[in-house]
Amino acid sequence: MDLDAHGGNKGVFHRLSGGGGGPRGNHNDSNKNQKVCFHWRAGKCNRFPCPFLHRELPPPNSSASASNGSHPAKRGFSNDSGFSGHPAARRTPNFNSSSTWGRTGNNRVVKKTDKLCNYWIQGNCTFGEGCRYLHSWSSGDSFSLLTQLEGGHQKVVSGIALPSGSDKLYTGSQDETVRIWDCQSGQCMGVINLGGEVGCMITEGPWIFVGIPNLVKAWNLQTNADLSLSGPVGQVYAMVVGSDLLFAGTQDSEILAWRYNAATSIFEPAASLKGHSLAVVSLVVGANRLFSGSMDNSIKVWNLENLQCVQTLTGHTSVVMSVLCWDQFLLSSSLDKTIKVWAATERGDLEVTYTHQEEHGLLKLCGMHDLEGKPLLLCSCNDNSVRIYDLPSCV
Repeated sequence: MDLDAHGGNKGVFHRLSGGGGGPRGNHNDSNKNQKVCFHWRAGKCNRFPCPFLHRELPPPNSSASASNGSHPAKRGFSNDSGFSGHPAARRTPNFNSSSTWGRTGNNRVVKKTDKLCNYWIQGNCTFGEGCRYLHSWSSGDSFSLLTQLEGGHQKVVSGIALPSGSDKLYTGSQDETVRIWDCQSGQCMGVINLGGEVGCMITEGPWIFVGIPNLVKAWNLQTNADLSLSGPVGQVYAMVVGSDLLFAGTQDSEILAWRYNAATSIFEPAASLKGHSLAVVSLVVGANRLFSGSMDNSIKVWNLENLQCVQTLTGHTSVVMSVLCWDQFLLSSSLDKTIKVWAATERGDLEVTYTHQEEHGLLKLCGMHDLEGKPLLLCSCNDNSVRIYDLPSCV
């Protein structure tokens, strides 16, 4: 995944990263298997299997650290993020080096497209390993399909929620239902008819929140409370929880906020944030800020203390479908086929430092850590694929 510096912001990158950094690795040529694949570093390796490593070699003292039982600290996503602090006092990811930002594994792309063998899906492909189409739900060896939930929704699945500690998966759809699935058997255990298309779903503690036109449904799995939060006008496209508030982005361009009153066991309206000119479709909280992406192609930054807009980001040329906080960075994706990386300037404002171009419109960003604690970026595209990238290493 090659990133090009945004023309007017090179100074921001140099100030944050100290001028970049080169690829790391063990240069012992006597062992071919200990060499890092050059093409993988560029995000373009198509060999399977590849005789070279598809990961960066650990630093010289990593074995000693491992023997002591220590592990590298995980870089934070979303609410673990912070944009403040002096640049010299933190380790900063290097977005400039193509060797540290690329597709992980063997061009790991989780796909379900026309390149997937339809005969294999039906269980009767006669070409076996010689088939030119995929006989797997993913290319590469990093992800594998656990199970497929079938016989369920009749239309697009627009929300998924897995409450912490629960063995039930909740899915919402444009078929106006929420289905409850048993995580062990993969069987549908129940169907809730809502009377409106599901725009989004989130879970927070014992609560599940479901956005539908003109309403937010709130279910408490511990107390069985079933609440309806009125106020939205049109579809509810995005929700997030931060600073003891529930935020909902709506079709009429507003962001509504509720605060839970434990004494009365209800959610009380707290604020209405106005500023966007079209529907708000993405929300994330980080660094004491609320970030909202909209169909008006902009991102607005809101102070969580006074709920005032402090900055408007206008780098995208189409709908901002997703926003994600990682460490001191804000990442955004859009139907303009780009992922943008925003970083704080010395003034505290956010500016684009890098832009990554994809071939298709981008729908959703999600962050996770692999088994080694390395941060991964998952990006869903409107070509029915999910791409997985290594986030840049620290210099």
